[in-house]
Amino acid sequence: MLYIRMFFTMLIGLYTSRVVLATLGEVDYGIYGVVGSIVAMMGFLNASMSGATSRFLTFELGQGDRERLSRTFSSAMIVHIGIALVVFVVAETVGLWFLNHKLVIPVERMAAARWVFHLSVASAMLGITQVPYNSAIIAHERMDVYAYVEILNSVLKLVIVFLLGIGGYDKLVLYAVLYFAVSVLIRGIYRVYCIRQFGECHLIWHIDKEFLKPLLSFSGWTVYTEMAFAIRQSGVGFLLNMFFGIVYNAANGIANVVQGVILTFSSNIVMAFRPQIIKAYATADYSRMNKLIGAAIKMTVLLLSIVTIPMCLNAEYVLGLWLAKVPQGAVFMTQVLLALNLVNTVSYVLMCGIHASGQMQLYSVLTGTVLLLSLCIMYALLKMGGGYEVVFYTLFTMGFVVLIIYICTLKRNVAEFDIRTQFINTILPVFLIVLTSYFTTKLICVTMVGWKCFVVSSALSTFILLSLFLMLLFNKNERIYLKNVIKSKLSRGS
Repeated sequence: MLYIRMFFTMLIGLYTSRVVLATLGEVDYGIYGVVGSIVAMMGFLNASMSGATSRFLTFELGQGDRERLSRTFSSAMIVHIGIALVVFVVAETVGLWFLNHKLVIPVERMAAARWVFHLSVASAMLGITQVPYNSAIIAHERMDVYAYVEILNSVLKLVIVFLLGIGGYDKLVLYAVLYFAVSVLIRGIYRVYCIRQFGECHLIWHIDKEFLKPLLSFSGWTVYTEMAFAIRQSGVGFLLNMFFGIVYNAANGIANVVQGVILTFSSNIVMAFRPQIIKAYATADYSRMNKLIGAAIKMTVLLLSIVTIPMCLNAEYVLGLWLAKVPQGAVFMTQVLLALNLVNTVSYVLMCGIHASGQMQLYSVLTGTVLLLSLCIMYALLKMGGGYEVVFYTLFTMGFVVLIIYICTLKRNVAEFDIRTQFINTILPVFLIVLTSYFTTKLICVTMVGWKCFVVSSALSTFILLSLFLMLLFNKNERIYLKNVIKSKLSRGS
């Protein structure tokens, strides 16, 4: 169901981004992206609590104690309400000042930018209080429900595109209003479902200190990391805006859309493996935990590479086919961010193990420092006269640094984590296979252009990836399982 959802959201997401860019224009599209990033940057408190909530709900579910599960949910929900209020105050003071005095936005579009900002703040508050409900759905592994609702979400966003042509309204403001309305509806559906299906989702207005302390301790250590990530993520947009103007924000927005859509191929698998990894740790089944981590890395990188390699080789052709006008710099940004996805997806799998252990101190300090340092490096290189490319080269390099931190941290937190086997038998071979497939495909398709290059490179890279993964990475049991799954699907289809 997550993959059905993926194809719907991918197709609709790419189409709507194309139409929205064409309808709003580069300036308004860039404004929407950079203004929204102000609010996103202030959501680091929510991001830190989101990981904590998901971890503790899944852990308690694995333990099988329903009373503790209910008390954990209520404590988390009350904390999220508090975070939403804090974000509102900070956003409508500091954030509004930053919008009015620091961002480079045409004067005639400032009023529309403020509308986008206020609606983004309201949407962020809803999203913050939504976290415990989404965490409950994932903890119970109701992936079909998550998939159905997200498909509806994508369809409604498609409807927004067709409504943008209504009347003589300001299209940027209308887009922000309609987007907010959809977010209200979708979050309402999630809440109604959770309250009806899961007993722990009935809120009790009482904070239980027994559960609040470990929850805040876990999230407290991740606050630094999430704050650093939010600052780095939004900082990229701010640096591009200050040094190169709003058009490069539009290019960055397009690259981020493509990155997000492609990353869905692997994030679905990580989402499915996450509760299993945490439950394996909760029951001290470390052998299963190691197998799950290894399998997740193989599957996520394989599926992500099947899409990433032809996209990187044909980025200019695909973006030109997709968009009426490709913003300057969008091709390069897209290629680097897609390559970065491959590194990050391995980190996300390892993060599941780190979260399962509940020991966040070392992970938080090291990761947060590297993220902030990367932003400082970008700024220094730009001040020295570097082009926009140095921003994305720095992002890619720091992605590997973070991956190394995750590997070492997981081993320190969980002594039973088999770092040697995971690195030598899984992580290193995975990247070598991807590089082999990429350069082999690029060499063979070097004289091809347009749709011929896209078709041939897609088929060839997929064949090389599948062949090498099956022969070199998947063990006998995994190959037998994959073979049986394929046979089952074929017989069911016939």
